[in-house]
Amino acid sequence: MARNYNFAPGEYYHIYNRGVEKRKIFLKKGDYQRFQFLLYICNNNKKAITVRDYRGLTSVEKYNLQREGTLVDIGAYCLMPNHFHLLLREKTKGDISLFLQKITTGYTMYFNQINKRSGSLFQGSFQAKHADEDRYLKYLYAYIHLNPLKIIDSSWKEKGIKSARRAEEFLTQYSHSSFLEYIGQSRPENSILNPSEFPDYFQDNLEFNEFIKDWFTINQEFTEV
Repeated sequence: MARNYNFAPGEYYHIYNRGVEKRKIFLKKGDYQRFQFLLYICNNNKKAITVRDYRGLTSVEKYNLQREGTLVDIGAYCLMPNHFHLLLREKTKGDISLFLQKITTGYTMYFNQINKRSGSLFQGSFQAKHADEDRYLKYLYAYIHLNPLKIIDSSWKEKGIKSARRAEEFLTQYSHSSFLEYIGQSRPENSILNPSEFPDYFQDNLEFNEFIKDWFTINQEFTEV
């Protein structure tokens, strides 16, 4: 859990963590899919979650499983080869920390078992930043969802996007973030999000898409957090 961080109910937070020694934590498609399912099933007031109980279920069946309430509200997420980003809303004091503990413990156990390794997978405590201003909170929808562009152009943040068309095509094919939900694509993973508990910055999918495209064409400051 994050050290000495006082999460407040009803407030929004950018949560992120990376692999220990910056190692890759997602090695294949199934790893990303496992973490995405954990985002859904671990967001559950039920204390014990055993993922193997859900073997054999289709994606539609998995994301239609009933939960005993949720710990947090998830507004956006992005999984990268060696780190992840989450936009969360604290519902009850302590639940963000509990949610992250359930996810990282469950995923570490899975990763270590299939890769025949032991020890910590994540780099210490997760990091958190309070999104206490609208300007920053809205910015996070761009920051989180544009992260995958580093895969095809590691210097785009410093030098700008070379091809807006290529960037847009890549993002619409990248299935390990919530970008697809925000441009209106229907898929089982939609159930991970609860956007109704976040400010309504975008009236529709088109407005969100235009917001993202602005970052392709306008020389804005896009900084690491």
